[in-house]
Amino acid sequence: MLQKLLVIDDSDPIHALLRVRLRDEPVEIFSAVDGLAGLELARQVSPDLILLDVDMPVTDGFTVCRELKRDSLTNSVPVIFLTGASSTDEKIRGLDAGAVDYITKPFDAAELRARVRAGLRTKFLLDLLSKKAMIDGLTGLWNRAHFDQRLATEISLAIRSVRPLSVIMADVDYFKRINDQFGHPCGDEVLRTIGQLLTESCRKEEVVCRYGGEEFGIIVPNSAAADAAGLAGRFNRVMASHEFTCRGTRTPLTCSFGVAELAGDRDCHIVERADQALYRAKQDGRNRVVTYDPDNVPATTVAAA
Repeated sequence: MLQKLLVIDDSDPIHALLRVRLRDEPVEIFSAVDGLAGLELARQVSPDLILLDVDMPVTDGFTVCRELKRDSLTNSVPVIFLTGASSTDEKIRGLDAGAVDYITKPFDAAELRARVRAGLRTKFLLDLLSKKAMIDGLTGLWNRAHFDQRLATEISLAIRSVRPLSVIMADVDYFKRINDQFGHPCGDEVLRTIGQLLTESCRKEEVVCRYGGEEFGIIVPNSAAADAAGLAGRFNRVMASHEFTCRGTRTPLTCSFGVAELAGDRDCHIVERADQALYRAKQDGRNRVVTYDPDNVPATTVAAA
């Protein structure tokens, strides 16, 4: 898979030169000719490395770099400054702003390729370490740390793009009985199977995580609560049709689901509301989907088929 390289520079000849110099590298190159356009493009394409010109009109490279590092969508992307200057003070200023390296104009072709490769290799390794640290060891799903980080990113994106965002919290009904009757190894296998069923039922953009214990969290971008509730209902139908077995004994299993939708700027309570809806689902008899009502009237309840 090609890694993504974003070039932010106000000089068209520089863009053309970089494309020529890097044409044999396994990268997909994106271009922006000013700082503000570069910031927006960085949020859209999620590059693996940014080559950023220092001297640009209106918004200079130092300002752009600081903005990149303040944004949760882009703060982990390595930045290499492009500059015609070679003073130590300027390099220190750039490194303090969050850059990882400098490339001095005019470019030496071999040095340019070596520094770009080093930057991309660093990003690949950091992503790999981050991913390994955020995988649940039992189910292979993303874990709670990833859920929290990804949700913060999706909330920021949903607010900025004025798009809906929902969260589903799912809890396995009567899971303690499984552990008590058949033992924890069987309970572990049940959780792995449920994680697989949830993942197979989702679209690529939806994020399934093991939230903790027998609880799962699903982030549902670009979906209002009603659509997310429909997805949760589909989950339970899939579970109802699956033949779970523990020590050779068929064991029907269901889940209870709580659904909540993003409400307002900088919403940090969406999980709390989904959990409240999940608690209501448990109270109402389990094996159902409950959608949180933002007006504090009784939550709507849908029994799973």
